[in-house]
Amino acid sequence: MPLPTPEHILRIAPTGTQRATLLFVPPLFEEANRTRRTLVLAMRALARHGLAAVLPDLPGQNESLVPLAQTDLHRWQEALAEVSATLDGPVIIASLRGGALIDHRASAAAWWRLAPIGGASLLRTLMRARVAADREAGLTSSLDSLQAEAATAPLLLAGNLLSPAMMGQLGSAAVEPVAPLRTVTLGSGADAIAGTPLWLRAEPGEDGAMAEAIAADIAAWSQTCGIS
Repeated sequence: MPLPTPEHILRIAPTGTQRATLLFVPPLFEEANRTRRTLVLAMRALARHGLAAVLPDLPGQNESLVPLAQTDLHRWQEALAEVSATLDGPVIIASLRGGALIDHRASAAAWWRLAPIGGASLLRTLMRARVAADREAGLTSSLDSLQAEAATAPLLLAGNLLSPAMMGQLGSAAVEPVAPLRTVTLGSGADAIAGTPLWLRAEPGEDGAMAEAIAADIAAWSQTCGIS
Protein backbone atom coordinates (compact mmCIF):
# COMPACT_ATOMS: atom_id res chain seq x y z
CA MET A 1 0.00 0.00 0.00
CA PRO A 2 1.36 3.49 -0.83
CA LEU A 3 2.52 5.61 2.04
CA PRO A 4 0.13 8.37 3.14
CA THR A 5 0.63 11.57 1.17
CA PRO A 6 1.02 14.83 3.12
CA GLU A 7 -2.31 16.67 2.98
CA HIS A 8 -3.56 20.13 3.83
CA ILE A 9 -4.16 20.73 7.55
CA LEU A 10 -6.29 23.62 8.79
CA ARG A 11 -5.02 24.90 12.14
CA ILE A 12 -6.49 27.47 14.53
CA ALA A 13 -4.50 28.34 17.67
CA PRO A 14 -5.33 30.40 20.75
CA THR A 15 -3.71 33.80 21.15
CA GLY A 16 -2.55 33.05 24.70
CA THR A 17 -1.30 29.93 26.44
CA GLN A 18 -2.16 26.68 24.67
CA ARG A 19 -3.51 23.91 26.93
CA ALA A 20 -3.69 21.10 24.36
CA THR A 21 -4.31 20.37 20.68
CA LEU A 22 -7.61 19.06 19.34
CA LEU A 23 -7.37 16.77 16.32
CA PHE A 24 -10.76 16.81 14.60
CA VAL A 25 -11.72 13.75 12.57
CA PRO A 26 -14.71 14.74 10.42
CA PRO A 27 -17.48 12.45 9.25
CA LEU A 28 -16.58 10.43 6.17
CA PHE A 29 -17.42 11.07 2.53
CA GLU A 30 -20.15 13.62 1.73
CA GLU A 31 -21.02 14.04 5.42
CA ALA A 32 -17.66 15.78 5.85
CA ASN A 33 -18.70 18.53 3.44
CA ARG A 34 -21.99 19.08 5.25
CA THR A 35 -20.33 19.56 8.64
CA ARG A 36 -17.05 21.34 7.79
CA ARG A 37 -18.30 24.89 8.35
CA THR A 38 -19.58 24.01 11.83
CA LEU A 39 -16.32 22.25 12.69
CA VAL A 40 -14.36 25.38 11.74
CA LEU A 41 -16.63 27.43 14.00
CA ALA A 42 -15.98 24.92 16.78
CA MET A 43 -12.23 25.27 16.23
CA ARG A 44 -12.48 29.04 16.66
CA ALA A 45 -14.53 28.56 19.82
CA LEU A 46 -11.95 26.10 21.18
CA ALA A 47 -9.23 28.71 20.69
CA ARG A 48 -11.12 30.94 23.11
CA HIS A 49 -10.87 28.08 25.63
CA GLY A 50 -7.08 27.94 25.17
CA LEU A 51 -7.14 24.87 22.92
CA ALA A 52 -5.51 24.69 19.52
CA ALA A 53 -7.39 22.69 16.90
CA VAL A 54 -6.41 21.05 13.63
CA LEU A 55 -8.63 19.65 10.87
CA PRO A 56 -6.62 17.56 8.38
CA ASP A 57 -7.73 16.52 4.92
CA LEU A 58 -7.80 12.76 4.53
CA PRO A 59 -6.11 11.24 1.46
CA GLY A 60 -8.67 11.37 -1.33
CA GLN A 61 -10.81 14.03 0.36
CA ASN A 62 -11.15 17.82 -0.05
CA GLU A 63 -7.91 19.29 -1.45
CA SER A 64 -6.07 15.97 -1.57
CA LEU A 65 -4.38 15.03 -4.85
CA VAL A 66 -4.84 11.34 -4.09
CA PRO A 67 -7.74 9.68 -5.97
CA LEU A 68 -10.35 8.48 -3.51
CA ALA A 69 -10.44 5.09 -5.26
CA GLN A 70 -6.84 4.54 -4.13
CA THR A 71 -7.60 4.93 -0.43
CA ASP A 72 -9.24 2.78 2.24
CA LEU A 73 -9.90 2.87 5.97
CA HIS A 74 -6.46 1.51 6.82
CA ARG A 75 -4.73 4.28 4.89
CA TRP A 76 -6.89 6.87 6.62
CA GLN A 77 -5.99 5.39 9.99
CA GLU A 78 -2.30 5.61 9.11
CA ALA A 79 -2.67 9.19 7.91
CA LEU A 80 -4.34 10.28 11.15
CA ALA A 81 -1.68 8.53 13.23
CA GLU A 82 1.00 10.43 11.31
CA VAL A 83 -0.76 13.77 11.87
CA SER A 84 -1.22 13.07 15.58
CA ALA A 85 2.47 12.28 15.97
CA THR A 86 3.39 15.77 14.72
CA LEU A 87 1.17 17.72 17.12
CA ASP A 88 2.18 19.46 20.32
CA GLY A 89 0.76 17.46 23.19
CA PRO A 90 -1.33 16.63 24.94
CA VAL A 91 -3.55 15.66 21.99
CA ILE A 92 -7.30 15.16 22.20
CA ILE A 93 -8.99 13.43 19.25
CA ALA A 94 -12.54 14.57 18.49
CA SER A 95 -14.37 12.40 15.95
CA LEU A 96 -17.79 12.75 14.40
CA ARG A 97 -19.92 9.96 12.96
CA GLY A 98 -17.83 7.69 10.71
CA GLY A 99 -14.67 9.50 11.79
CA ALA A 100 -14.80 7.29 14.89
CA LEU A 101 -13.99 4.31 12.64
CA ILE A 102 -10.48 5.61 11.95
CA ASP A 103 -9.37 7.43 15.12
CA HIS A 104 -8.15 4.56 17.33
CA ARG A 105 -4.65 4.03 15.89
CA ALA A 106 -3.52 7.60 16.55
CA SER A 107 -1.79 8.44 19.82
CA ALA A 108 -3.80 10.73 22.10
CA ALA A 109 -4.33 11.66 25.72
CA ALA A 110 -8.11 11.38 25.31
CA TRP A 111 -10.87 10.80 22.77
CA TRP A 112 -14.23 12.55 22.26
CA ARG A 113 -16.83 11.15 19.87
CA LEU A 114 -20.08 12.62 18.59
CA ALA A 115 -22.77 10.25 17.29
CA PRO A 116 -20.34 7.47 16.22
CA ILE A 117 -21.67 5.08 13.58
CA GLY A 118 -20.57 1.60 12.50
CA GLY A 119 -19.19 0.96 9.05
CA ALA A 120 -21.99 -1.37 7.94
CA SER A 121 -24.64 1.21 8.80
CA LEU A 122 -22.74 3.96 6.98
CA LEU A 123 -22.29 1.73 3.94
CA ARG A 124 -25.98 0.85 3.82
CA THR A 125 -26.87 4.54 3.82
CA LEU A 126 -24.55 5.18 0.87
CA MET A 127 -25.85 2.19 -1.07
CA ARG A 128 -29.50 3.04 -0.49
CA ALA A 129 -28.81 6.54 -1.81
CA ARG A 130 -27.32 4.96 -4.95
CA VAL A 131 -30.33 2.67 -5.43
CA ALA A 132 -32.68 5.66 -5.07
CA ALA A 133 -30.63 7.72 -7.55
CA ASP A 134 -30.62 4.84 -10.04
CA ARG A 135 -34.40 4.52 -9.74
CA GLU A 136 -34.85 8.22 -10.50
CA ALA A 137 -32.61 7.80 -13.55
CA GLY A 138 -34.67 4.88 -14.80
CA LEU A 139 -32.06 2.29 -13.88
CA THR A 140 -32.47 -0.88 -11.85
CA SER A 141 -30.09 -1.73 -9.02
CA SER A 142 -30.25 -3.32 -5.59
CA LEU A 143 -28.07 -3.66 -2.54
CA ASP A 144 -27.12 -7.17 -3.65
CA SER A 145 -26.22 -6.14 -7.20
CA LEU A 146 -24.13 -3.23 -5.95
CA GLN A 147 -22.29 -5.49 -3.51
CA ALA A 148 -21.49 -7.90 -6.33
CA GLU A 149 -20.23 -5.06 -8.54
CA ALA A 150 -18.10 -3.63 -5.72
CA ALA A 151 -16.29 -6.93 -5.22
CA THR A 152 -14.27 -6.48 -8.42
CA ALA A 153 -14.28 -2.78 -9.33
CA PRO A 154 -14.61 0.65 -7.72
CA LEU A 155 -18.22 1.62 -7.05
CA LEU A 156 -19.68 5.13 -7.27
CA LEU A 157 -21.76 5.90 -4.17
CA ALA A 158 -23.15 9.39 -3.54
CA GLY A 159 -20.41 10.94 -5.66
CA ASN A 160 -17.64 8.87 -4.05
CA LEU A 161 -15.73 6.28 -6.08
CA LEU A 162 -14.93 3.61 -3.48
CA SER A 163 -12.44 0.81 -4.01
CA PRO A 164 -13.28 -2.84 -3.33
CA ALA A 165 -10.93 -2.60 -0.32
CA MET A 166 -12.81 0.40 1.07
CA MET A 167 -16.16 -1.31 0.54
CA GLY A 168 -15.00 -4.49 2.25
CA GLN A 169 -13.50 -2.66 5.20
CA LEU A 170 -16.57 -0.48 5.67
CA GLY A 171 -18.81 -3.53 5.72
CA SER A 172 -17.02 -4.98 8.73
CA ALA A 173 -15.64 -1.86 10.45
CA ALA A 174 -16.63 -1.27 14.06
CA VAL A 175 -15.97 1.66 16.38
CA GLU A 176 -12.98 0.47 18.41
CA PRO A 177 -12.73 1.04 22.17
CA VAL A 178 -10.33 3.73 23.39
CA ALA A 179 -9.74 5.35 26.77
CA PRO A 180 -10.33 7.79 28.24
CA LEU A 181 -13.38 8.39 26.06
CA ARG A 182 -16.43 10.62 26.14
CA THR A 183 -19.26 9.77 23.73
CA VAL A 184 -22.03 12.30 23.15
CA THR A 185 -25.17 12.42 21.06
CA LEU A 186 -27.40 15.24 19.86
CA GLY A 187 -30.23 16.10 22.20
CA SER A 188 -30.44 16.91 25.90
CA GLY A 189 -28.94 15.36 29.00
CA ALA A 190 -25.56 14.75 30.55
CA ASP A 191 -24.18 12.87 27.53
CA ALA A 192 -25.70 15.05 24.82
CA ILE A 193 -25.27 18.43 23.22
CA ALA A 194 -27.88 20.58 21.50
CA GLY A 195 -27.47 20.72 17.77
CA THR A 196 -28.58 19.85 14.26
CA PRO A 197 -27.74 16.55 12.49
CA LEU A 198 -26.01 18.46 9.69
CA TRP A 199 -24.90 15.23 8.03
CA LEU A 200 -28.55 14.56 7.05
CA ARG A 201 -28.94 17.82 5.13
CA ALA A 202 -28.93 17.86 1.35
CA GLU A 203 -26.50 20.81 1.27
CA PRO A 204 -23.67 22.03 3.52
CA GLY A 205 -24.81 24.24 6.36
CA GLU A 206 -23.73 25.49 9.74
CA ASP A 207 -24.97 25.57 13.31
CA GLY A 208 -23.17 28.18 15.37
CA ALA A 209 -24.82 27.18 18.64
CA MET A 210 -23.82 23.56 18.07
CA ALA A 211 -20.22 24.63 17.41
CA GLU A 212 -20.14 26.52 20.71
CA ALA A 213 -21.65 23.50 22.49
CA ILE A 214 -19.04 21.16 21.01
CA ALA A 215 -16.22 23.44 22.13
CA ALA A 216 -17.64 23.92 25.62
CA ASP A 217 -18.19 20.21 26.16
CA ILE A 218 -14.69 19.28 24.98
CA ALA A 219 -13.06 22.03 27.03
CA ALA A 220 -14.90 21.03 30.21
CA TRP A 221 -14.34 17.30 29.73
CA SER A 222 -10.61 17.71 28.98
CA GLN A 223 -10.12 19.15 32.44
CA THR A 224 -11.62 16.00 34.01
CA CYS A 225 -8.89 14.07 32.15
CA GLY A 226 -6.19 16.16 33.77
CA ILE A 227 -5.68 18.37 30.70
CA SER A 228 -5.78 21.88 32.11
